[in-house]
Amino acid sequence: MSEAEQLIARLALEKHPEGGWFKRIHTSEHAIETASGTRARVTSIHYLLTVDEPLGRLHRNRSDILHYLQGGGPVEYLLLDEAGDLRRVVLGHAPDQQLFLFVPGGVWKASRLIGEAGHALVSEAVVPGFDFADHAFADAALAERFPQHRELLKPFLRQT
Repeated sequence: MSEAEQLIARLALEKHPEGGWFKRIHTSEHAIETASGTRARVTSIHYLLTVDEPLGRLHRNRSDILHYLQGGGPVEYLLLDEAGDLRRVVLGHAPDQQLFLFVPGGVWKASRLIGEAGHALVSEAVVPGFDFADHAFADAALAERFPQHRELLKPFLRQT
């Protein structure tokens, strides 16, 4: 059994609609009111990319998200803001890589395993807490808005 398969079993992970595997591990019992409705103050998940599920599709959330690399990697994140500025960040254990990534609410993000990575386990904290009503997948229309990034974004777009 591969290390990724062991993590899926040990952590009781399920397929994630973005790609990869996940499990919600915390939902605050405290709630706050947002413009989008009542949300938990914070939620947290384990998120796993594997050789068989190496991509996290391009999406955005209204909430801020903190990402912490727990194991494996490296994993590259593509971050696209509303002005069309694209940034690449690599979570990994090499000196030029990060162990933590902050993604502000409203920023489009995608992820993928890079190099020889067999898996990447990332824990995420979402503030205010995650709700699917605050989530959107990108499609071809987003790539058309930013033609300078079209080819780079294409593998991360949800097929309609």
